[in-house]
Amino acid sequence: MLSLSRKVGDSIIINDNIEIQVLEIKGESVRLGIVAPRSIPVYRKEIYLQIEESNKQAASDETFEFLKKL
Repeated sequence: MLSLSRKVGDSIIINDNIEIQVLEIKGESVRLGIVAPRSIPVYRKEIYLQIEESNKQAASDETFEFLKKL
C-alpha cells in the first residue's frame, strides 16, 4: 500500500486518467474529488462489497437450478 500525505487542493494521478483531489479536511473527515473516465466505475468500498455479494447470490447454484426449470 502506498501511503501519502496531501493538503487541501493537492491531487494524485493514477494511470494517466484518474485524478484524486483532496477537497476538504474537517477533523477526522476528508472529502475527496475523483475525476475518471465514465467507463471506469468508482464506488465507495461498502457499496462495492454489496454489489459483489449481490452478484454472487445471483450467480448461485439455486439461480441456475431455477433457470433450468423454465
